[in-house]
Amino acid sequence: MHPDRSFHITDRDLMRHWVEEIGFGMVFAQTPNGPRVAHIPVLFEGPDTLEFHLSRGNALTRYICEGDALFVVNGPDSYISANWYDIPDQVPTWNYLSIELEGAVSRIERDAMPDLIDQVTAHHEAKAGEDPPWTRDKMAPGKFEGMLQGIVGFRMEIKAWRGTAKLSQNKPEATRLAAADKVEASGRKAMAMLMRNVESDA
Repeated sequence: MHPDRSFHITDRDLMRHWVEEIGFGMVFAQTPNGPRVAHIPVLFEGPDTLEFHLSRGNALTRYICEGDALFVVNGPDSYISANWYDIPDQVPTWNYLSIELEGAVSRIERDAMPDLIDQVTAHHEAKAGEDPPWTRDKMAPGKFEGMLQGIVGFRMEIKAWRGTAKLSQNKPEATRLAAADKVEASGRKAMAMLMRNVESDA
């Protein structure tokens, strides 16, 4: 989390929104061979519970329940040239959005795994605009059940929420908006939109 408190996100509903909107991130945990990371889709199950699955052969699968884990979602980001600020003595920087969730992890019961996969799929098929959406009914009999043998489900009970939205809100409004135009021109439209919608603290 960025040390400048003006960049902190404290609204838990907003953080949850971004995790749901992006839906994909990284889970970090310690193993006997050092820290490891896995890239995973996630789904909320309750206000402070995150569910996900890992490949049975993933380095984290055997050890992720032995201590707290950290899940990170990265949103839009952009390089910011010091030339884009109309105020003196600036340096280049990077704007970004990031959400961190920390908590203890436990295994999901095996008979609950089909429902977890169905929920994750339905959530993202709806966002993809598929009509009709894909479902596992389209698979050959027994194929889905066989694939379930290769994954393990997990549940994180979130005890810490941390969010950072570094969007040039520490600059005067005119400076921030001018920089947002440069960001959009560089191809980072999502970051430009966030910069335009945030309020300046300066």
